[in-house]
Amino acid sequence: MSTRPTKDQLAAAHNTTIADVIAPGLDVLFCGINPGLYSGAVNQHFARPGNRFWPALHAGGFTPRRYAPAEQEQLLELKLGITNVVARTTARADELTGDELREGGKLLEAKVLEYRPRWLAVVGITAYRTAFGFPKARVGCQDHRIGDTHVWVLPNPSGLNAHWTPAGLAAEFGRLRAASGERRNR
Repeated sequence: MSTRPTKDQLAAAHNTTIADVIAPGLDVLFCGINPGLYSGAVNQHFARPGNRFWPALHAGGFTPRRYAPAEQEQLLELKLGITNVVARTTARADELTGDELREGGKLLEAKVLEYRPRWLAVVGITAYRTAFGFPKARVGCQDHRIGDTHVWVLPNPSGLNAHWTPAGLAAEFGRLRAASGERRNR
């Protein structure tokens, strides 16, 4: 879809799902909270204009240029992927219940054990805390592992997250990039 979705298309996207961008043995599997309606309507992760995921991914050193959401499948060539804690689309992440997030955490854990990425990067500290039961977790590398997979929590790149500037997001993505490169070389 090359144009913005209509109001009807956005409404029709409510409670739908979009496919993961995933393969075995990724370096980093990025995990959103859940897809928004815009993403559901265009069937692309982090697709809403104003979402800062794609700029932060590039500024953090993961991609050679800024990718567009329509290029999400090209991430696999870079050994990167995308999934979500909860698969269903909503207008806002706060529409999700604690039970949904905890169940999503269990499903995500199973997915990580199956695909075995070196790193799982959850974008959203509050969702991570709820999904995995770590209420005091902070942004950054976690002690928690899933099998052999290291876990890192990144700030939510939504334009609604005013606590993090684009420069702050880029720095945090860059910290993960540096850590993931270091661990690869060990």
